Formats: sequence, C-alpha cells, structure tokens
Amino acid sequence: MDIIISNASTKPLYDQIAAQIKDAILSGELREGDPLPSIRTLANDLRVSIITTKRAYQDLEAQGFINSFQGKGSFVAQGNRTLLREDRMRRVEELLDRALTEAAPLGLTLPELHEMLDLLASEKDAN
Repeated sequence: MDIIISNASTKPLYDQIAAQIKDAILSGELREGDPLPSIRTLANDLRVSIITTKRAYQDLEAQGFINSFQGKGSFVAQGNRTLLREDRMRRVEELLDRALTEAAPLGLTLPELHEMLDLLASEKDAN
C-alpha cells in the first residue's frame, strides 16, 4: 500500500492518510484482517509526526474501518467494506446532485449530461 501525502493540499495530513487507507480497503488492496503498518513505521515512511499517523488511525478506528489492539497492532476491520461503499455512494450522489444544480441554469438537458459523463468515463478508461 502506497500512501502519498501532499503538503500543498488543503486537507490535513491525517485526513489524507485515512482517505488513502479507506481507498485501499474499498479497492480490495487491503482485506479484512490485514495488518496495517505500525504508527511509528508509517510515520517514519511518510516523514510525518507520530501524532499525525496516530490521529489517522484513531479516526479510522472510530469510523469502524480498523481495529487496534495494544501490543499487537492495527488491522482492517471485518464488515467495513460495505460501510465504506455506502459512504462513497452517498458522496457520489451528492456530487451528481450538485452537477444537476449547476447544469439547470445553463439549460443542459439530462441527455447532454449523460453524454458528458460518458465522455469523461471513456477518457478515464483510455488513461
């Protein structure tokens, strides 16, 4: 699992770390029961504070994506993939709703929006 953080991002570092771990879980790169790097190891690898990685892990645990055990480490929680998928689907719905709201004043029709989405998807598939 590669985590890439950006100091130029407006998102806090711990959010960037947590989001990328969630993405790895959703994509299947990380599976239920897989161990995560220790807080100290991840902090060293990313060259960030231990407090930053600890916060990312705490947030992931509070959201039910990982379980941490004293002396054993942190592991991908069971049953979290469905929860994460639902969360992401809700986010996509919000973005699509925003697209509809933005398109209305321009007079864009639903078929035109479908065409735009199809073009974007085909460009993404080509890359």
